[in-house]
Amino acid sequence: MADSERIDKVLWALRVFKTRTEATDACKGGKVKIGGVNAKPSRPVKAGETIRVHKGIIQYSYKLKQVPEHRMGAKLVPEYAENLTPQAELDKMRAPVETFFLKRDRGTGRPTKKQRREMEDAWDKIDIAMQYGLDDDEELE
Repeated sequence: MADSERIDKVLWALRVFKTRTEATDACKGGKVKIGGVNAKPSRPVKAGETIRVHKGIIQYSYKLKQVPEHRMGAKLVPEYAENLTPQAELDKMRAPVETFFLKRDRGTGRPTKKQRREMEDAWDKIDIAMQYGLDDDEELE
């Protein structure tokens, strides 16, 4: 068993990324940190180090127990790395995506300038409400 291995190879072996190329690109893009410092793809990683991976909207955290030599099945991953990702981060995957549709009656034609401006104002109010986390019953100025 090796005492250290490249971070891109470790992330691929632990099934964080499907391919080594994806792992390498994530490292180059600053999405992988070890000890709070961006990790280059060739950086060696040792057992006991904590790895943070920003993937999508979620910040995953792993503590490496052993350095894997090759890619493994999903059932073996917990023997090599402990998932320290907080539940609040994992809940982001299940968060509903809110959509809003402005409905117009069929056959009414294109909106007039006034109607278009009203629709844009409605969209702006929704964007502001989502940005500041306001509820539907709270009034926007």
